[in-house]
Amino acid sequence: MNPQASAPALDTPPETGPNGKPSFHIAFCVDDNYFRAMGGTIGSIIDNNPGQHFTFHVLTLSASADNQRRLARLETMYPAVSTRLHVLDLGSFKQFSHFLGHSHYSLSIFTRLVIPSVLQGQTDRVLYLDADILCVSRLDELVDMDISEDIAVVVPDAPVTLQRRVAALGLKHNEYFNGGVLFINIERWLQEDITGQTMKALLESTTDMRFNDQDALNIVLNGRARYVSPRWNYLYDLIHDLNVNKFAMRPVGKAVFIHFAGSVKPWADWSGHDARKLFHKYLALSPWQDLPLDPAPRNTKEMRMHSRFMYRQGRPAESLKWYLRYLRKRVLK
Repeated sequence: MNPQASAPALDTPPETGPNGKPSFHIAFCVDDNYFRAMGGTIGSIIDNNPGQHFTFHVLTLSASADNQRRLARLETMYPAVSTRLHVLDLGSFKQFSHFLGHSHYSLSIFTRLVIPSVLQGQTDRVLYLDADILCVSRLDELVDMDISEDIAVVVPDAPVTLQRRVAALGLKHNEYFNGGVLFINIERWLQEDITGQTMKALLESTTDMRFNDQDALNIVLNGRARYVSPRWNYLYDLIHDLNVNKFAMRPVGKAVFIHFAGSVKPWADWSGHDARKLFHKYLALSPWQDLPLDPAPRNTKEMRMHSRFMYRQGRPAESLKWYLRYLRKRVLK
């Protein structure tokens, strides 16, 4: 992978869907634990975009045989879907080893950053999505969008986060995007060496890079990215609802992508929130349909939050039980 090389002509003619449009390429970066979540995202995209052909790229450092089999089954379930699994060899990242040195960052942070070089020659543009996103409307506007003059199309982060990160990072332009949705022009990204610049910013910055590569990407792309409406990355924090004992979904307006970016995810059955019904609806349309949602909190962060939620729901005994489990698991870590 040479991030400075120009993208060659596409290797094969693009596939087309019943709507006559070329396949739309979407990339995910997941580990084995997130294939189920990605299944819900993929199911939601397919369900809300009949007639459109999709090519789903999955970049990972490892994938179990079961997840590989399920991913491949998408093509038999949906004729207008192609899948490509990219199991990344750590050796491929040697070009970045000098950036790491003795830093605390691991090679896993490179996964999203190398999407353009991995997909070079397969497509000229790709939509990257986090796997905690659900699609609830059509993607026609993105499919038809001309990004030939752009490096990347992004979505502004929540206003409070935007202002804090602009100040913390000392950004010249009053803009900051959430990295969960990135529409990338592969050739422009590679020509501008965005990956290399991002790694340099990540490891040489003297400020607190709280959001790792997202902060670094914002430093590099400040004033250079194209911004679109928040409906393409509608941030929905389930903790906001659960803290006040609200379990119904709030209105999301004209949102296309709902991004459950907080610490509680829609596959947490223990939350009792209606978001889990929405996730399960779309998971049922994927090859991961037989996998259950999480019946109980699994880590210390979830246990502590669940204890708080139980207390606010007037269930002190349950609250104490989960707080003790949190303490026990924390001691054993």
